[in-house]
Amino acid sequence: MIDGDTLSAPPQTPEPEHEPKRVRERVKDAVDARDAQTLVALLEPLPPSSALRQLLLLATEDRDVLLALITADLAAYLIEEAPVQAATDLVERMTTDRAAEVLDKLDSDLQADIIGNLGDEIANAILARLHPDDAADVRRLVEYEDGTAGGLMTAEAFKFPDTATVGAVLRGIVSEDADFERYRGQHPYVVDTEGRPVGVVSLRNLLTTNRSQRLTAIMVTPVTVGVDTTLDILQDLFDQHDFYGIPVVESDGRLVGVVSRSAVQAAALVRSESESLKRQGVVGDELRSMPTWLRSRRRLAWLSANIVLNIIAASVISAYEEILAAVIAIAVFLPMVSDMSGCSGNQAVGVTMRELALGIVQPKDAFRIWRKEASIGVINGIALGILIGLVAWVWKGNPWLGLVIGSALAANTLIAVSIGGVVPLLLKRLGQDPAAASGPLLTTITDMAGFFLVLSLASLMMPLLI
Repeated sequence: MIDGDTLSAPPQTPEPEHEPKRVRERVKDAVDARDAQTLVALLEPLPPSSALRQLLLLATEDRDVLLALITADLAAYLIEEAPVQAATDLVERMTTDRAAEVLDKLDSDLQADIIGNLGDEIANAILARLHPDDAADVRRLVEYEDGTAGGLMTAEAFKFPDTATVGAVLRGIVSEDADFERYRGQHPYVVDTEGRPVGVVSLRNLLTTNRSQRLTAIMVTPVTVGVDTTLDILQDLFDQHDFYGIPVVESDGRLVGVVSRSAVQAAALVRSESESLKRQGVVGDELRSMPTWLRSRRRLAWLSANIVLNIIAASVISAYEEILAAVIAIAVFLPMVSDMSGCSGNQAVGVTMRELALGIVQPKDAFRIWRKEASIGVINGIALGILIGLVAWVWKGNPWLGLVIGSALAANTLIAVSIGGVVPLLLKRLGQDPAAASGPLLTTITDMAGFFLVLSLASLMMPLLI
């Protein structure tokens, strides 16, 4: 995810409501005229999201022209605002030299996100044009797993040897060295001869301590995390401590980067949005500026599978047409039974997904998870079954109808929470994405089971229902 603190932001002046169309036209005219000066003048004053919108409203070829004409700083500013996949697509269409020039303006974590999404040939060509140290940082960051401290950190760390003095740090802070611009918001970390963090110094102490004093005299023991620390643990740490960033260490204790609070917050938001979209059948980082056929193909893959699943569920109803014709009231309760069971199952899915993210459950725990969910399913199933059974009895004046509907809901609730708790674990074991596949499978199975339970119980008790 993109950290908004990477580059100095242009002045934030709101775009008047009557301006957007005129701005779009002027941007398009400037692109057609290859007028770089006008493009910069139009885009720099806009808020980040508005500037990116103006870029994405253009045709693909015009976007390429715009990004080639404007300054590398402004191009990086737009790339930084875009979702990672969209940013990757924009960089991929640049010339190799231009891509390297723009990426050089970004923090190493975003560089790694983009490089990791590019093909090997393009990625290697761009890395060959970056400074060797920067390229080495990016290659290292790409290897870390997404959603971990290693995958979220920046390789740039504001560190000093344990022999450094307060004066050395202050001289670095006030210097015009471009490298120090990348350390904004970080406290100085003190490292030993092996590169292991042994202390952190507050900026307040720096300003109130004699310049000849060593950093070791005013440092405190730092809180560190390993490169494989999960996003959930990072969130908990930032909730517990008022830190702007936390140093990240390798297994040997060496300082390899810093993960910021803003990066963790952004990653948590991206994960939440991604899981929500997956449950709705939107797979991948989709924007409407992407090619229509690509977006259509992605959506159809999910929708086509759902057609098959829904046909299977509907086939259960078709097998009991005579029952439905004889007791039409049952048709009213069929969607209620399947929907209520689905809600219970989704609760179980949510808890399992949360525990998977925290790393406190694994696929091998499926039986233990099932036993715990079954207990909830029995209790809630009985409670919900009694409630809907009473409704059916009072509405139609037939206690046997209430018994059929209530029993079906109770049993289907047990089935739903069992599936909801276990299916994400099984999908994880099979190497599938639990967030994308659990929902459709749960819905289909609970629909089929609900329809079958209601209609089969009704067929057994038909003389009492007519």
